[in-house]
Amino acid sequence: MGEVRESLRELIDCGLPQALEVMGERWSFMILRASFNGLKHFEEFLSELGIARNILSNRLAKLVEHGILKREPCEDDRRKIEYRLTEKGFDLLPAMIALRQWGQKYGSEFVAEDPVLVDERDRLPIGPVSVLSHDGRILNHTGLNLIKRADVGRRVDGTVAEPSQPLMAGDIIDIDEARKIASN
Repeated sequence: MGEVRESLRELIDCGLPQALEVMGERWSFMILRASFNGLKHFEEFLSELGIARNILSNRLAKLVEHGILKREPCEDDRRKIEYRLTEKGFDLLPAMIALRQWGQKYGSEFVAEDPVLVDERDRLPIGPVSVLSHDGRILNHTGLNLIKRADVGRRVDGTVAEPSQPLMAGDIIDIDEARKIASN
């Protein structure tokens, strides 16, 4: 996938090993999923997840240490602690949804999604998580390339691409058109 190959032994130069260091085991993902579902208290995580107390304590501490969750006193009882998602934690949502969709598609058993994850406005099921180009085109593995940072924006024919405005939450792209372009 590309003109340049990543150094697969060098763990520092890639975000994936760093992400796996924090999130690379089942219970961290299950705690994160529970947080996205509104759980905030140690005892809620304990009873809902069926996790051992020492493992839960360890994983919560690690997620707090890495800034994915933050510990805050409860508003109604300052002696109790709540674990709340940080911006860094919320940024894991696309990865969580992508893993969920992959598990539904390729898991060893059929998973009938209920409840269904929908978009708030139309209350219709969300589409598949996709890799998007800077201008909103859906990319698959054939549309990706690794290049040196100095060559970013320099096309194969020598012309230089100008970055478009990045897509933001709430932007609308024509999915059918993006799929058509991606398949060419």
